[in-house]
Amino acid sequence: MADVVLVEDRGRVRWLTINRPEKLNALNREVLAALERAFAEAVAEPSVGAVVITGSGEKAFVAGADIAEFQGLSPAQAQALARRGQALFSTIEEAPKPVIAAVNGFALGGGMELAMACHLRVAAENAKFGQPEVKLGLIPGYGGTQRLPRLVGKGRALELLLTGAMIDAATALSWGLVNRVVPQAELSAIAQKLAEDILAVAPTAVSRCLEAVNVGLEGPLAEGLQMEAALFGLCAGTEDFKEGVSAFLEKRPARFPGY
Repeated sequence: MADVVLVEDRGRVRWLTINRPEKLNALNREVLAALERAFAEAVAEPSVGAVVITGSGEKAFVAGADIAEFQGLSPAQAQALARRGQALFSTIEEAPKPVIAAVNGFALGGGMELAMACHLRVAAENAKFGQPEVKLGLIPGYGGTQRLPRLVGKGRALELLLTGAMIDAATALSWGLVNRVVPQAELSAIAQKLAEDILAVAPTAVSRCLEAVNVGLEGPLAEGLQMEAALFGLCAGTEDFKEGVSAFLEKRPARFPGY
């Protein structure tokens, strides 16, 4: 039986591929558990500097949750399922290493929520995004009602949430939902290059940037600025900072030690 999440290291970039192409990579309990394990291992592995999450095949990133598992769900069971997905996606969003979604096809429901939990999103030209849960009598349960308005604004988010409509990759780009739209054949290479570009700079600074943005968005600007100053100070005590300044002044490439 094939693994539902494939793990591959390409240099210091770990690729996690949701692998249920016959089900358009739909999320079920088995996939969530496998993704939990694989992502925790990627974060804990010192040799891994960045993570890319994608779907198997060219039709779908993740086409949503596995609706077959919804039959007979009680309200309590549904809430528990939502909290599990939310916990995993929050772990991805709060990771100290950059996480890129390489969106190859449909990113619907839980798939769109997974992509939004990643720090950056690169979409193939054939990508489609949507939160169709209202068509099932549900609302998004893995963070969609919270992350989507933060990314595209309240009005656009509500349009998708209330209609269940899909948008194409070009619209997603114009709305700020994705960072780049690229040809399907180039998606993997461009996502890898983006990860490698991030790995070329100071890893401690990357981690602090992620922390500053994630935490700062949750509160008032004044608190965010205070935290930014504190993290700026912490960076100044690192070997990465010393190396970065020395390399700049000596007009040579930096060799960041990563602490």
